[in-house]
Amino acid sequence: MTEHRTRRAVRRTAAATAAAVLSALTALPASAAGPAAPETPRSDHGQHGQHGRHARGTLLSATPLLDRTPARLTELLAANGVDASAVRHGVTAHRLVYATVAPGGEPTTASALLVLPVGGGERLATVSETHGTTAYRGHVPSTGENFSALAALLYASGGRAVVAPDYLGLGSGPGTHPYVDTRSSVSASLDALRAARAAAPRHGKRLTDEVYVTGFSQGGQVAMALGRELARGADPSFRPRALAPVAGPYDIEGVELPAMFDGRIDGASAVFYLSYFLVAQNRLHPLYDDPREVFRAPYADRVEDLFDNDHRDEEIAGRLPDTVEELLTAEWYERLRRPDGTLAEVVRLNDGVCAWAPRVPVRLHASDGDRDVPIANARHCAEDLVEHGSRATVVNHGDADHFGAYTAAIAHNARWFAHLDRR
Repeated sequence: MTEHRTRRAVRRTAAATAAAVLSALTALPASAAGPAAPETPRSDHGQHGQHGRHARGTLLSATPLLDRTPARLTELLAANGVDASAVRHGVTAHRLVYATVAPGGEPTTASALLVLPVGGGERLATVSETHGTTAYRGHVPSTGENFSALAALLYASGGRAVVAPDYLGLGSGPGTHPYVDTRSSVSASLDALRAARAAAPRHGKRLTDEVYVTGFSQGGQVAMALGRELARGADPSFRPRALAPVAGPYDIEGVELPAMFDGRIDGASAVFYLSYFLVAQNRLHPLYDDPREVFRAPYADRVEDLFDNDHRDEEIAGRLPDTVEELLTAEWYERLRRPDGTLAEVVRLNDGVCAWAPRVPVRLHASDGDRDVPIANARHCAEDLVEHGSRATVVNHGDADHFGAYTAAIAHNARWFAHLDRR
């Protein structure tokens, strides 16, 4: 196997791991086992429908998904290589559908996973857990089929509420996902917190204003941006307690894009991320008129259809090339190496998430062995925070790959959050 073929196998392994997580949780309701249709709002929240004029964060429906004992959770986490020593409680999990806004500001709906501890008191701090890249709407937290469900279950078992948004266009949300549109990912994540605040009392819980903000990969970048908005007072009902993102692409222009061309990011991974980014961003900004301007044959004729959020990640990867050189036309190969014009504006619009000064503890998880999001992202983020008068600890998980960094980091975070709970 070539290195790129190996990386594609890793992507398929990630999908298989998600399926294993689902299996270990035992059978979920049929509606949670794949791409879910938008749910009908409950009568106690009005009947305005999917695009009704509800206030942002209005809870439209809540569907129970599962409940697990501490022993079952410990078994599940151990089977996936996660230290389960922080497990204290059983949990219940629920799919929320709520009102939010699309990138253009028009009303829409989105879904999220809410996980609550069984026991552990009535008033709970909250963990916002934002998930990593997926192009398939069924591989998100609220379906129970996403790898990041591990983090949500682990954090909740320590005695906190966990809110894991699906983002726009994934899960039960309509349309397509605006991948790496930081602003809409943050607004959807903030509105998920609001919906969870409304849902929790139905289960005998109330959310305090404290939010532990974390997330993995794409979600690490979203977590830093969400923490910034909470610190600015976007909703006085919530304030950041700590920031602990994992392997986030915080510096797209300075690290992530260059690494796709200099070998630090594996070729097949770079192809997947670049294709997804360009297709999704072109739906929001005029990057190209015809995919043949950007993508070589035969990929130009299939790439936009592949990223409709109805294709599984492994299927997409199997129909794309192994290298960026095979994917891109000569013109766009050079443009992405040195972004200019609208492309540069789009990149910078979604960069800079570390250009602020958190007043809470910050730990940035990364690893030397990560071939998807190089550790330089975390180091540049820490430098940005210092320049703005704050500081952060970079937690290096050594030779771990992208997913290995995640499993190590969530166990670390669970112990750290427990320590902070006692302060």
